[in-house]
Amino acid sequence: MEENKEGQKNQDKKANRTALYLGIFVLTMLGMAYAAVPLYEIFCQVTGFGGTTQRAESGSEIILDRKIKIQFDANIANDLPWEFKPVQREVEVKIGETKLVFYHAKNFANENIKGTAVFNVTPDVAGEYFNKIECFCFTEQLLNAKQETDMPIEFFIDPEYANDPDLEFVNTVTLSYTFYPVKE
Repeated sequence: MEENKEGQKNQDKKANRTALYLGIFVLTMLGMAYAAVPLYEIFCQVTGFGGTTQRAESGSEIILDRKIKIQFDANIANDLPWEFKPVQREVEVKIGETKLVFYHAKNFANENIKGTAVFNVTPDVAGEYFNKIECFCFTEQLLNAKQETDMPIEFFIDPEYANDPDLEFVNTVTLSYTFYPVKE
């Protein structure tokens, strides 16, 4: 009888230990799920992975003779009553040269609407070298009812672009934005 009680105690200890380990595992997985998005964003910003561009305080001091074409693309979410398009569809820049371009946005609604832009660069590997000094994508944009505005992007292509063997024959880079409404 005492052996039975002792065996039952050991089984209870094992069951409690297993439940504790499973609880810790579930909490760890839940914590990792919440941390995944910010960690992925940091990873993309540092590496340029997935066409994520870089931020810079000022332009490059080195300007190369090599020129590349920058194309601009614009999209809006279906539930955003805006028009959004690049003022220029493409520009040619020297690598390292700072360039200022604009996108035009118009709110067709009879109410004020906030939007936020997500972006990427194609080919993805070029994102590491695409540096934005100023961009409307850094903050939410408020367009009042029927308002239209031009929104700036000041950028340059890092001179290290010319040293990347994956970009040796890439002479066109596309910067694409998609605007989404900000849900209050």
